[in-house]
Amino acid sequence: MTRPPRKPRTAHGRQGGAPTIADVAALAGVSTMTVSRVINAEGNVRDATREVVNAAIAQLNYAPNPAARSLAGAAQLRMALLYSNPSAAYLSEFLVGSLDQAGRSDIQLVVQKCEVGEEARTVAERLVGSGIDGVILPPPLCDARPVLDVLLAAHIPTVVVATGCPPAEAGAISIDDRAAAQAMTRHLIDLGHNRIGFITGNPNLTASGERLEGYRAALAEAGMTYDEALVAQGLFTYRSGLDAADELLDLADPPSAIFASNDDMAAATVAVAHRRGLDVPGDLTVCGFDDSAIATTIWPELTTIHQPIADMSRASVELLAGMLRKRGGPAEVRHETLDYTLIRRQSDAAPRRRPPARAR
Repeated sequence: MTRPPRKPRTAHGRQGGAPTIADVAALAGVSTMTVSRVINAEGNVRDATREVVNAAIAQLNYAPNPAARSLAGAAQLRMALLYSNPSAAYLSEFLVGSLDQAGRSDIQLVVQKCEVGEEARTVAERLVGSGIDGVILPPPLCDARPVLDVLLAAHIPTVVVATGCPPAEAGAISIDDRAAAQAMTRHLIDLGHNRIGFITGNPNLTASGERLEGYRAALAEAGMTYDEALVAQGLFTYRSGLDAADELLDLADPPSAIFASNDDMAAATVAVAHRRGLDVPGDLTVCGFDDSAIATTIWPELTTIHQPIADMSRASVELLAGMLRKRGGPAEVRHETLDYTLIRRQSDAAPRRRPPARAR
């Protein structure tokens, strides 16, 4: 049973000195080894104990001494986060989460932008040459096999985030994209929609295929026929969402609901509906995926799948730190699946709940 924090034996451990790891251990009522494990983000610490230690660290304003840690053989880890994401909202949330976790774990995080393709491969080779300890690959680089091949060939521990098909050789953090898309499509069917448009994501990303499969599975489950005309190609960008929404709404029998594979494309769909004089959700229901910042900064606010982006980025840093600190021991490559949530806001309703907008 974890004991509550108790007062340290002396103020900051010694007269006028900075607090030490022993002071943190005394205040938290644990061993110095446990404090070290918490500071190093190791996984073999109970959550309740971790909370007590973190509270003691905050109370004492304790900061690990990098020089002392180096002498003790615990040199600061250097991780690289390679990014190339068309959604600024997604990227912003991902970076905030990863930087926050890196700071808490005393990890140096090197953030590097690169485009998918030869540039990303070159950046990966340069990082290998620099002696980087490990690499995190969020989408779309999570599915860039040439980059992963470079890193794995050099035995660089790597974590991929939000891929629909995690490789066995790398750590992975994701949600169940297929189940999430199926849940959203099922929600639209339950509202009474029988013509549901779907905007796919970038075809080069495995998560895009998983979300399309979830949409198709929900239709099949309800005994509804899959209609290719109701599926428009998107690229996870706002611009592609505009084009895809126009394509779907130009159909002779347009959908009464459109489910976009991310919030940027869903927001673009709402903009197209407004331009056409359609009320959302009275004339057209629109739903998205991710629950990024844009979902609550447009009107109406989007019904969407909450993908815990910041939590996924934090988990990727923690998972990679655990992989790195167990180098030389038994290999531990874990694939972790986090929970998603269907968030209902103002952009969905039963079909034709309100009269169609009058033509002017």
